[in-house]
Amino acid sequence: MVIALAAVLILVLTACGSSGESFSSGAKDDSKLKVTTTIGMITDVAKEVGGEHVQVTGLMGEGVDPHLFKATQGDVRKLDEADIIFYNGLHLEAKLGDILEQMNEDKPTIAVAEAIEASKLLAGDEEAGEQYDPHVWFDVSHWMTVTETIRDELMKIDPDHSEDYEKNAEAYLTELQELHTYAKVQIASIPEESRVLVTAHDAFHYFGKAYDIEVRGLQGISTASEAGVKDVTDLVDFLVERKIGAVFVESSVSSKSIDAVIEGAEAKGHQIQEGGELFSDAMGPEGTEEGTYIGMVRHNVDTIVGALK
Repeated sequence: MVIALAAVLILVLTACGSSGESFSSGAKDDSKLKVTTTIGMITDVAKEVGGEHVQVTGLMGEGVDPHLFKATQGDVRKLDEADIIFYNGLHLEAKLGDILEQMNEDKPTIAVAEAIEASKLLAGDEEAGEQYDPHVWFDVSHWMTVTETIRDELMKIDPDHSEDYEKNAEAYLTELQELHTYAKVQIASIPEESRVLVTAHDAFHYFGKAYDIEVRGLQGISTASEAGVKDVTDLVDFLVERKIGAVFVESSVSSKSIDAVIEGAEAKGHQIQEGGELFSDAMGPEGTEEGTYIGMVRHNVDTIVGALK
């Protein structure tokens, strides 16, 4: 069944093109549990909780937009070889999500964001087929739920190392709680009238709700839909009216649309600075602070505060 499904996956996914190379946590080690993940934020949690007992392979590295991700034959092979797969779900991975659901017939394939209570999820773009906003990692308390889900699933598939998974998760959850508090305190230090976060696409609404900052995005929740002239004009009018002084670009989204907003505001006599680069749908380079979930969130918080305070 797995081999047959892999053949179907190759036909379906390679027809979509190539997304570039995927990455892993090191050389293959057959003695370890093979874990394949999609976005970098999930990859990082799997490494933290799994520790020495897992071999984690992430499909989406630095700068990769999961909304537009196109799997290669190599990606399909990594999915097929995995003992367990973790992905976000909530339609973040688009067509790949449908394939992953089918793979659940042969191995544990877990949509980690779907473990969060539906009442805590924000509405998505129904026209794009999204019932819920998938960007749950921007509320650190939600990512704590995801961490617990990954812990429980690793314990289930590898009970011999349950004690270590539980211990690793406990330590990581403590760090996440500290991060959650840090974000609240730092964002609260921005004067209320300046506490407005304007970005290229609507990825930060969980962040806004969790840390009490107004959020505006030029594009929709998914980057698959491009911003139009009216979107730019409406955002420019908002910035001018509210006297907002900074907007932000994203590492996984082209800066062209935000550049157009800045130029539009300048044409109306309102100067806006580019407040810095935020990580939204992808983390920073592997091996850097921003290449970890905690480092990514701290970078975003510090960049926002530095530009708006």
